Amino acid sequence: MSNSKQTVIVTGASSGIGFAIAKAYLERGYNVVGNARTAERLAQAANELGNPANFLTVAGDIAKPETAKMLFDQTIKHFGGVDVLINNAGVFIAKPVNHYTETDLNALVATNLQGFFYPVQQAVTHMQAHGGGHIVSITANIGLQPTAKLPAALPVLIKGGINAATRHLAVELAPTNIRVNAVAPGIIETPLHGNFADAQAFLNQLSPSGKTGTVQDIVAAVLYLTDSAYVSGTIMAVDGGAAAGVW
Repeated sequence: MSNSKQTVIVTGASSGIGFAIAKAYLERGYNVVGNARTAERLAQAANELGNPANFLTVAGDIAKPETAKMLFDQTIKHFGGVDVLINNAGVFIAKPVNHYTETDLNALVATNLQGFFYPVQQAVTHMQAHGGGHIVSITANIGLQPTAKLPAALPVLIKGGINAATRHLAVELAPTNIRVNAVAPGIIETPLHGNFADAQAFLNQLSPSGKTGTVQDIVAAVLYLTDSAYVSGTIMAVDGGAAAGVW
């Protein structure tokens, strides 16, 4: 089915930042395709959004190349194409470097690295054949400016790598009219941090502004990048100034 509307894919769309991004694009009139690991959580998200006709859910583990292919195939079949890819799915595990386990490493590589790379491959193949598009990845500010207050070597390794890859891809893909950007959040109040209230005092210390952010702060950055046709290769820190340096 073809559709003249713009279409966006959002991974990790069932909760937190991904859900808020999906909601914002729906409010703008986009076709939105939400991916998450389980159909049940996606169905719950769709219900919370009012089950709009222009919201398609595609369940599956985004760490697998076949899931990324299915996600794009179903989006193209249903809506006719993909204009924007939001790589949002991610897990975060912070601990001293020598405390990480093989299970930790595998989880972070699967969701954060493979879950970025396979959808990007699908997006580039499709967008190069259809005149361009936009890829935005949700990374992490500690990939720009590590802090001793939060030991997190593996997220820094992977999210920092995606920050670097974003700049590379912006250059590589510019001739085919594909823009590539990233939003690098600091501490945002989401389910990712568990019982947020219990850790609030500590988390506030991770920004020189002395406060944490909201999902709407990230949504605003994503929408700005979507609207800004001349912006590519940018890693936009949304972190109360934490990536600016030591304080």
